[in-house]
Amino acid sequence: MSYNIVAKYVKDINFNIPDAKSYFLIEKSIDNYKINFDIKSKKINGEILEIDTNLKLVSRMPGENEIKVSILFSTLINIKKSITNKKVLEKIILVDVPTSIYPDIRSILVFLFEKSGFKKINVDKTVNFQGLYEKNN
Repeated sequence: MSYNIVAKYVKDINFNIPDAKSYFLIEKSIDNYKINFDIKSKKINGEILEIDTNLKLVSRMPGENEIKVSILFSTLINIKKSITNKKVLEKIILVDVPTSIYPDIRSILVFLFEKSGFKKINVDKTVNFQGLYEKNN
């Protein structure tokens, strides 16, 4: 493998249900939300990169009673010195790392909803980051 994960951690969480009405509407309106990902990286030193994967629930019908959910998950990776091709590095950052850490982010999201009393929240077990990468290039 051309990299290894050194550390991963939750950098920030926002789980905001603004009021009781919003709470009672979540199960009915959760299908109106989609999951967006924002992935950023920065070099820490030498071969260490920090990759921030931000999962956000975004309403397709913004307005009142909207919940705000985002999980910023940070991953530190050690890149092998032999990687000099920018496309290979880009694929590691935008496909490989998010694919490997998505189960962690998903379990945090499910945990937040379950601990808030929602048992019927269905979140895909996998995300096709390769497809998203290809769609955006």
